[in-house]
Amino acid sequence: MSDNRVSRRSRLIASLLTVLISVAWLAPNTAAATDYASATQALQQGVRYERERQWLKALEIYEQSLKRWPEHADLQYGLRRAKTHFAIQQRYTDRSFRRELLTLPKSEALDLLDVVLERVQRNYVKPVSVGSFVAHGTESLYLALTNDHFLRYLPATATRDRIETFRRHLSKTYWNYPLHDRPSARYLVSRIADEAHTMADLPSAMVVMEYVFGGFNALDDYSALLSPDRYADLNALIEGELVGLGVEIKGETGRGLKLIRVLPDSPARESGLRAGEFIVAIDGRDCRQMDTGAAADLLRGRQGTPVRIRVENPQLGTERDVVVVRRRVHVRSIPVARMLDPRNGIAYIRMTAFQRETVRELDAALEDLHRRGMRSLIWDLRGNPGGLLDVAAEVLDRFIDHGVLVHTAGRSPFERQDFQAHAAGTWKIPLVVLIDGHSASASEIVAGAIRDLNRGTLVGRPSYGKWSVQSIYRLGGGLGMRLTTAWFYTPDGHRYPKTGIRPHVLVDAEDELVLDDSLTGLLQDPDIVRSLEILRRDFAQR
Repeated sequence: MSDNRVSRRSRLIASLLTVLISVAWLAPNTAAATDYASATQALQQGVRYERERQWLKALEIYEQSLKRWPEHADLQYGLRRAKTHFAIQQRYTDRSFRRELLTLPKSEALDLLDVVLERVQRNYVKPVSVGSFVAHGTESLYLALTNDHFLRYLPATATRDRIETFRRHLSKTYWNYPLHDRPSARYLVSRIADEAHTMADLPSAMVVMEYVFGGFNALDDYSALLSPDRYADLNALIEGELVGLGVEIKGETGRGLKLIRVLPDSPARESGLRAGEFIVAIDGRDCRQMDTGAAADLLRGRQGTPVRIRVENPQLGTERDVVVVRRRVHVRSIPVARMLDPRNGIAYIRMTAFQRETVRELDAALEDLHRRGMRSLIWDLRGNPGGLLDVAAEVLDRFIDHGVLVHTAGRSPFERQDFQAHAAGTWKIPLVVLIDGHSASASEIVAGAIRDLNRGTLVGRPSYGKWSVQSIYRLGGGLGMRLTTAWFYTPDGHRYPKTGIRPHVLVDAEDELVLDDSLTGLLQDPDIVRSLEILRRDFAQR
């Protein structure tokens, strides 16, 4: 697999990949994780979850606890350990990973390592040594040798004793092994794969893949190698077209797959599925204790094929069986655009992503609302994880008539850009922008420009805190790579990584992923109630 097969590059500012059908895991609801009296108590709970192989719960405990005790070394290592195990679990429940990558000959697997290392060293936002990348791969392999999802695919001849012997050898001989260039990295990983096969009968592709994928643990949380299915999902999200049920899901252990969003004009909506309900079984298989990725894979399928799901309504305490036929679904980035207060001319737009058709959708929505008397706008970016960089700038340009909208900077001159506003086509209406802890990337570009340029009022809760740009590369065999190549800055040159942007008006409410689209629901929403007060007062004072 040679470098000339890297043939596509996109610039993306989405957060952790969200696809429909998808895993909606951006900022987990982990309020309970911050309830511990001490770091030691939090660490003990995280370790208990690890022993129970509940990697996501452990990850959430560590991640939230580190917000209170950011310098705690054991919490930091626990987080890294849990993230690595969770990533291994996600890989091995991904059918396309098993189908396309675990079947590669050793030489082709090593070719992929060469391509990935070259691209990372050339384009990642910060310099990364070969030694660091490979060291994290070694750690990933070391942990994989205790991970049930990895062990499940080993041959019977790879006995527990042989695995443990090789694991000790790996740690003793190759931990933080000094390396200086890519050829030496290829040679070392090849040697480790050979020794793993000799000592424990481990398949070479499985060993090499832990270096290819696990090496990304040396980078930030937003850089990753994408399996064929994950890469296809990302492209579907960007293009706004997919084949499936048309639902966004979030796994909750013991309860199943929570329906976060049911798309308009989708098979799921037509079959009566509602946001807030839970899928508890798929084609007769109980999914309440199932890994979210594995359950999501069961929902996948070819266009025109049926899937039988059992759905629980927690409010009614009832379950029902539903047959849904998969088909192509258009994912609109503006699912709701309506007048909330016709008398005062207050309109409302919910934007759930920044994808290729977002600007066209926004223009159409604004024109329609203008005809219906819009004089001010509530722009809802809660739960919006981001999207395309140029789309974010173009959307902002609809409301700002001059100045810099966003600035990006990276290692290469290509990554240094200023996106400018233009006077033509600007809507000069009062704005309130809603944000919360699930508003990330492109949503934060909007919030940052609105704040710096005094273009409106931010209402809600602090945003997620992701201030980096990812480039998307297409590799051979259907693989993709998402790599952080730049940081972005507000017009005044600020960044808010991890902390997020604080709104002008804080509303004491939960960051609820499931939002009510009905007029009654919108008018009872605490953020919207506060926004209406602001815009009505503004209207009365004019």
